[in-house]
Amino acid sequence: MKPQVPKFQPLPPDPTQGTSSNAPHPSYEKQVYTTSHVTAQPQTAEGYAYDPQLRSQYANEPGVVHATRPLEPQEPQISEELKQKHEQAVKDYPDLNLTDAEYVIMNIQRHPVGLFAPIAISMFLIIMMLSFLFIYPMFMQTTGAMEGAGLPGFGIIAIIVLAACSIVGIFGYIAVWVYLRNQFYLTNESVIQEIQQSLFSKHEQTASLGSIEDVSFQQHGIVQTMFNFGTIRLSTEGDETTYRFHYVSNPREQTAVLTNAVEAFKNGRPVGED
Repeated sequence: MKPQVPKFQPLPPDPTQGTSSNAPHPSYEKQVYTTSHVTAQPQTAEGYAYDPQLRSQYANEPGVVHATRPLEPQEPQISEELKQKHEQAVKDYPDLNLTDAEYVIMNIQRHPVGLFAPIAISMFLIIMMLSFLFIYPMFMQTTGAMEGAGLPGFGIIAIIVLAACSIVGIFGYIAVWVYLRNQFYLTNESVIQEIQQSLFSKHEQTASLGSIEDVSFQQHGIVQTMFNFGTIRLSTEGDETTYRFHYVSNPREQTAVLTNAVEAFKNGRPVGED
């Protein structure tokens, strides 16, 4: 039994191409795309009616339309009140990178309870060394030891003890300075966290209020509850970056201010202290 072969209807000749049967039909001609600043997704992409470069772009960015941008965009109008707030913020916080209409709403600093450990350790070491310096002459008289008997004199011990006290005091001051340099700023556009890890190591993190997805705080243990301090946690959209700021005074109130600022920014309302 012979297979049934379907019959194909030949295409009509194109009048513009003459009577030659080798002339291509207009429907088979490849569509030519011209360069443009605006890229729009074609309605159909069958046959030859598409550009491979554009097709690759649509595969990586589905539904994305690239629009033109003016070469000289107009600057937004800034009110006088907003300018004054911005200028005052620049004077108060010269190290911050603020935009023309950005100002600091809140400066969150660490709780003083975190200073207890470095100050207490430094004072304890200094008191122990000074106490040894004061009892050293009594020790020498009790044992009957003299300068030539193998023990150093009081002057040498005094120099060594005072030098050690100075070193301990310097390290204690550096620890306090590093602790206080860790700050968290809330502006009308973003949050800025300055992390001072050591004397010569500093890290700064900035996140737009529009990218913040969640604001929360944590308090663990009886000490944090009694002294009312804790950790503020911010999570952003996209890469799911998490920002944490420890030893925050009254974290519940600070979290409420941050949450209100994020909601106001996303809903198009003015971001302020209230």
